[in-house]
Amino acid sequence: MSRDTLEDFKVDVAVLKKAYRLMITAKTMADTYEENKAICSKYVHSTSRGHEAIQLAAAFQLNAYDYAALYYRDDSVLLGIGMQPYELMLQLMAKADDPFSGGRTYYGHPSLKREGFPVIPHQSSATGMQAIPATGMAHGIAYLENQGLLNGDEKPVVLCSLGDGSVTEGEVAEAFQMAVLKGLPIVYLVQDNDWGISATGKEMRAMDAYEYAAGFKGMERLRVNGSDFAESFEGMRIAFEYAREVRKPILVHAKVPLLGHHTSGVRREWYRGDNLQEHAVNDPIPRLKQTLLSLDVTENEIEALEQEAQRIVAADYQKALDAPVPDPSTFDQHEFAPTPVTEEKGERAPAGAEKAIMVDAALHAVDDILRTYPEALFYGQDVGGELGGVFREAALLAKKYGDTRVFNTPIQEAYIVGSTAGMSAVGAKAIVEIQFADYIWPGMNQLVEELSKSCYLSMGKFPVQSVIRVPIGAYGGGGPYHSGSIESTLLTIRGIKVVYPSNAADMKGLMKAAFLDPNPVIMLEHKGLYWSKVAGTEDAKTIEPDENYILPLGKANVVQYASGDQIKMGNSMTIITYGMGVYWAKTASKQFPGSIEILDLRTLNPLDFDAVLASVRRHGKALVLTEEPLMNSFAESLAGRISKECFQQLDAPVYTLGAANLPAIPLNVELEKMMLPNPDKVAATIEDLLNY
Repeated sequence: MSRDTLEDFKVDVAVLKKAYRLMITAKTMADTYEENKAICSKYVHSTSRGHEAIQLAAAFQLNAYDYAALYYRDDSVLLGIGMQPYELMLQLMAKADDPFSGGRTYYGHPSLKREGFPVIPHQSSATGMQAIPATGMAHGIAYLENQGLLNGDEKPVVLCSLGDGSVTEGEVAEAFQMAVLKGLPIVYLVQDNDWGISATGKEMRAMDAYEYAAGFKGMERLRVNGSDFAESFEGMRIAFEYAREVRKPILVHAKVPLLGHHTSGVRREWYRGDNLQEHAVNDPIPRLKQTLLSLDVTENEIEALEQEAQRIVAADYQKALDAPVPDPSTFDQHEFAPTPVTEEKGERAPAGAEKAIMVDAALHAVDDILRTYPEALFYGQDVGGELGGVFREAALLAKKYGDTRVFNTPIQEAYIVGSTAGMSAVGAKAIVEIQFADYIWPGMNQLVEELSKSCYLSMGKFPVQSVIRVPIGAYGGGGPYHSGSIESTLLTIRGIKVVYPSNAADMKGLMKAAFLDPNPVIMLEHKGLYWSKVAGTEDAKTIEPDENYILPLGKANVVQYASGDQIKMGNSMTIITYGMGVYWAKTASKQFPGSIEILDLRTLNPLDFDAVLASVRRHGKALVLTEEPLMNSFAESLAGRISKECFQQLDAPVYTLGAANLPAIPLNVELEKMMLPNPDKVAATIEDLLNY
């Protein structure tokens, strides 16, 4: 945008005064933190110094029914929507009453769900990663609107705030692509101060965000001078009006000075030199003061605004110093939100029902969910349209429920995973699919930073309801990119649940429970069990439960008991396993009649460790069996826990068996057989353990 006169923008004087008072508030806060850095820099923080004009201009456009995803120096946005300096200082000092996280996360990392304020879900430190959950929010809003599920006449908009350096992130490209592909109501505000940490824009990018966005057909764009409040206000007004009425994405590129430190831990004097003085020329505060003076606001009125802001900040700082710190005993609260599914319900084997294979049980579960819950939708690569998934696991669902509810995505694992956080925040309930476990890695950043931490760091305000279906495991010649097992990696991520059914009945019941769980749940679905075509997996095909069947997460199942006689003789053992391991164990156990108990874990997190201990203590000998390479695996970890807890009752070391410790599963089926466990290998291990 350009302007010749102030009248081009016609911002009400009352708005200009409010903006000036809040700019002084933000500056005084930054100055206070610097003057008291021995206290205020105990925890790293960043401020909006130099960015105040564009941030306040954006904040003033937000309504209580809107949503925002902010980045780590957006404290002026928070002031602009009505947050008090005291509240932000509580987070700065990691105090108990920090309204965002109870002292758990950094200053400027909001998570707000408060009447009369826009919703601000938790996000990470927001160097580009927030673009996907933010776009997921807009995607969820568009979906709910399409289904007639939004109340009232409001047209919510999502504000996604980014630094220009973060736009080079690949995940931002995924977000932009989906925003224009689906036509989503989102405003991307890019604040460009020409710095990363110590690297300049020239070092980091070949173009700025405005130029970059031109490559996304359908992305409207604006440039504004982000240090001029009037111009910024008009630009953001236009942007919000466009997103609110046209319901399509728009990017606003705002050039701003960086007048503070990058963060309190990376100080400006270390690397800025003369650049700091160059940026100071564009300080938005004296610029807005001159605007007020030109509109006949007196020096006394301006001084009164300054004094009011300074008084509030000084009083709030002292109040924050005196505020209580968190009770240390609360450190482990809110890992997960409570689930409503606590007991098995419905009929597992209804009279007259036919047997179903696992892939159909999963399909029927999703079908039931979509039919029952209009807020539910299902998406991923190739799950929509005619194909319905490469394993036909979503066959005909798109035809039945329409392309808005069941649809294909681009090859964007990060978006598939991360968008579910945004969907959850607005009330849409996403079931998504990663086509193969080997392809989940591009989505791990979103899984770790956005989904897993949200409930804990928001003190329970923003658990992420998300079901992520992941076909997993080897199935004969799938090769190195379609056969892998990933559960040990997933289980190092706190704040997510990991489910691994081994038969059709469990698949259906656990899928329903996963959907009703308010937390992120990954459903690991073994491709070799989908159709019960692999020798020895016939029992994966079961009587199909009714549509009301729900099986709680975290409940293991003894699928085979040892005989009392063999137990009394000391000739018994337990095999603790899951997935394909259940069937290797069943086949191998036929050589040892009555001697083998098989415990199917069904859920790996939460783990039914009580069932594990009971099984081990019944027999005194245990084998933990997995399809994964064994070294540093979940199986080895579980064996270690068993050894510690059951040391007095063990008659032998806890044995483990898994795949060879190789980086990938080879394509040739004979090589694959050499790498993986099988019934013969399990039988040899059983014999060794029983004879120990």
